[in-house]
Amino acid sequence: MTSDAGDWLDQAHPDTLAVRAGIRRGPEGEHSEPIFTTSSYIFDSAADAAARFDGSRSANVYSRYTNPTVRAFEQRLAALEGADAAVGTASGMAAILSVCMTFLQSGDHVICSRDVFGSTVGLFQNYLNKFGISISFVGLRDLAGWSAAVTPNTRLLYCETPSNPLSEIADIAALGEIARAANARLVVDNCFCTPALQKPLALGAHVVIHSATKYLDGQGRVLGGAVVGTRDDMAQVNSFIRTCGPSLSPFNAWVAMKGLETLSLRMRAHCDNALALAQWLQQQAAVDRVHYAGLPEHPGHDLASRQQCGYGGVLSFEVIGGQGAAWRFIDATELMSLTANLGDAKTTIVHPATTTHGRLSDAQRAEAGIADGLIRIAVGLEHIDDLIADCQRGFDALA
Repeated sequence: MTSDAGDWLDQAHPDTLAVRAGIRRGPEGEHSEPIFTTSSYIFDSAADAAARFDGSRSANVYSRYTNPTVRAFEQRLAALEGADAAVGTASGMAAILSVCMTFLQSGDHVICSRDVFGSTVGLFQNYLNKFGISISFVGLRDLAGWSAAVTPNTRLLYCETPSNPLSEIADIAALGEIARAANARLVVDNCFCTPALQKPLALGAHVVIHSATKYLDGQGRVLGGAVVGTRDDMAQVNSFIRTCGPSLSPFNAWVAMKGLETLSLRMRAHCDNALALAQWLQQQAAVDRVHYAGLPEHPGHDLASRQQCGYGGVLSFEVIGGQGAAWRFIDATELMSLTANLGDAKTTIVHPATTTHGRLSDAQRAEAGIADGLIRIAVGLEHIDDLIADCQRGFDALA
């Protein structure tokens, strides 16, 4: 950990790490972390240049893979996840791609939960398959199905928990045991919880994925992603980034790093608002079902209570009347933003079946539980009374 704060930072509370980890003071004595907007770096001599390129000296070479601002973000995120290292990427999907290209080769096999982001399914099915990598999709909570899907060439197990958009919960410890028995890596997308609410590596995962675009930034300002894990694994991921270039920009790294400073506070507020809204939605006659792990009725509630220290800010619910009713509800709202992004201070609303999961086949959506009447709300930081009033506008349109 690089810091000006001293050894005490190694024992600091996560809330302190979110503010202090990764800081490196420059000669100007700046208090806020600087943005290093440079593509390249000056070498002290020809010998210095050679040493940096062959790795015998650890120093900046080229901002595609070494930049002080990106490094500060990586160190701060790694500290929050309790990891050796992290690697910043251009987006969350770039993080997933980087993991796959680093740890997979032709002939390998991946087991993936059905309950993942639609673009993740598209990456696995439409692109990895082209290079001779086979994919098996299983139910997130079906541990027997995960075990049965393992083959001698299985190299990755991949899941989101909580899942998008149904908030299904994976047993990370159990999946980690399955992966270790198969000599494979368990990769967990921790986007919905962030390290403020859940630390998959401590529970048995090998690699953690983040879309920094979401809660790590927290205000919908930039794109970014990250891969987190052991030093050796992250060195391999960084080698892929160095060669292929899906890098995180210094400016985006700086924005996401500043977002980390308020991550814990924001996640608590997101959780409080989401639980209150989920409880209110349960009481509405036009709602068939609410999906939120904070509700005792949710099938993953007990597991989430053990793995997480909060239930997150994303919920979904099914309105009676299918797609037509869902669209009328969404179009009648005025406060919530109709956009597919999540993790923002502003509440967002979307119809998954025709947007985020619209490229899946009807059969795939049915298997993943994406009903035509399903609406996803990523609950923001507005006052809960105003959010309830906006949802009431939606229900009034169904009357």
